[in-house]
Amino acid sequence: MAEVTAEQVQRGRGPDPSVLARRKLVTREVKSVREKLTSSSGLVRAFDYELLRVFAQYRLHGSAGAILLALCVGAASCLWVPAYQVTAWLSAVILSCAVMVVLCRRFLAQPAGEVKIRFWRKLLPAAEGLHSLSWTLILVLFAPVAAAGAKVFVMTTLLIVGALTVMLSATLPLAVYSGLIPITIGIGLFFWGRSDIDSVTMALMAASAQLFFIFLANRLYSSSVATIEFRAEKDALIAELETATANSDEARRKAEEANLAKSRFLATMSHELRTPLNAILGFSEVMKNEIFGAHANAAYKEYSSDIHGSGQHLLNLINEILDLSRIEAGKYELNEEALSLAGIVEDCRHMLNLRAKAKGQSIREAVEPDLPKIWADERAIRQVVLNILSNAIKFTPQGGEIGIKVGWTANGGQYVSVIDTGPGIPEDEIPVVLQTFGRGSLAIKTAEQGSGLGLPIVKGLIDLHGGGFHLKSKPRAGTEVTVTLPAERVMDTLAALPEPEARSAA
Repeated sequence: MAEVTAEQVQRGRGPDPSVLARRKLVTREVKSVREKLTSSSGLVRAFDYELLRVFAQYRLHGSAGAILLALCVGAASCLWVPAYQVTAWLSAVILSCAVMVVLCRRFLAQPAGEVKIRFWRKLLPAAEGLHSLSWTLILVLFAPVAAAGAKVFVMTTLLIVGALTVMLSATLPLAVYSGLIPITIGIGLFFWGRSDIDSVTMALMAASAQLFFIFLANRLYSSSVATIEFRAEKDALIAELETATANSDEARRKAEEANLAKSRFLATMSHELRTPLNAILGFSEVMKNEIFGAHANAAYKEYSSDIHGSGQHLLNLINEILDLSRIEAGKYELNEEALSLAGIVEDCRHMLNLRAKAKGQSIREAVEPDLPKIWADERAIRQVVLNILSNAIKFTPQGGEIGIKVGWTANGGQYVSVIDTGPGIPEDEIPVVLQTFGRGSLAIKTAEQGSGLGLPIVKGLIDLHGGGFHLKSKPRAGTEVTVTLPAERVMDTLAALPEPEARSAA
């Protein structure tokens, strides 16, 4: 049996689903074998009780039919046998039926956990044998009768009783044999020493019928066991499903509680962090710009700039975490309006142009003419463009090139594509950089430090607009990030209204 490897534990993954399924199957088989070894019938212990319970129910429900059959046979027997003899035989049959009914009721009245299986597996077949023996006594009544019709009547009665025994006792093989043996012995003794053709024919027919009844009893028993097994498997699957559902509900409840706790924490920490950060940023900017006079030591101005830059970085990080949290929780509300995608791209390029020039980078822009406006959230789209453009500047080395394209998509939407000449991302690391706080290995070595939230925020905001996000990159070949907006967000240009003069002329 396969075990969970150390590598899987280190990666935080569970065992393979096939391994879990195999373990569950082996556990079930071991449990089944253990129960069979401790069972009196060779079956799973739970099946012993089920088979006895089905036998008792069948016998209890069939008791009325058995008594009715005995009354009919007794009435017909009066044609050949004196009524007082028939009454004695009929009383024995009814008494045996009553004993069987009482035993079955007592068995069914006991709780399943308190039933002595071995005791009842012996007592119920004994009662079945007693009931069959009472029916076999009809041969004693008809032994002096020489009429051929009486023989056929007795033989037919016992065959019907044998068939009834097989049908009602099939779930308990020992009870079947206990019921058939007295009938078989009685028929054999009844025809013993008779050599006429009628007797021999009826004896052979009775023997053949008993063999068929035994075969039928075995098939019915197998079918009953299979039915109980299927029902047990169904119950086990339902129990496993209920357990899995309960575990899933519990896990969902814990996840909701954790998400609520995270939201409360972020809301609280947002206020608690921004309040001192505003003071840090304000006073550090005053000190950096020497508003109240020059520093006595020039190093203080540099320290003030570092404090201001660090505070600004921390504030941006807090804002990004809050934005991503709102996006993941579905709480980010879009304030949609008509806006120009090309205009937003131009504004963002202008804002980041100084940063690109500081690294000796050049930004090339290609915008298709006459692009109509789109219906979107300006703040969200601006943040998307700023994030992917700032990433390109950050990861592109000194003297590199950055390209921006804005145009139509094949399905009538609009897109923004940013291409850089940075170190690139290995294909297997692309899912990593799209995760929260994820960063590629080459980016960590060659680029400025970042939070790893830029691309997840971009993807989340574009998903809110129903658009698409695509990242294509290879090591040492640069990276291309493309975001698309669907055609339904593109605003068609309305036709011009007719001039007043044209209307009057019409």
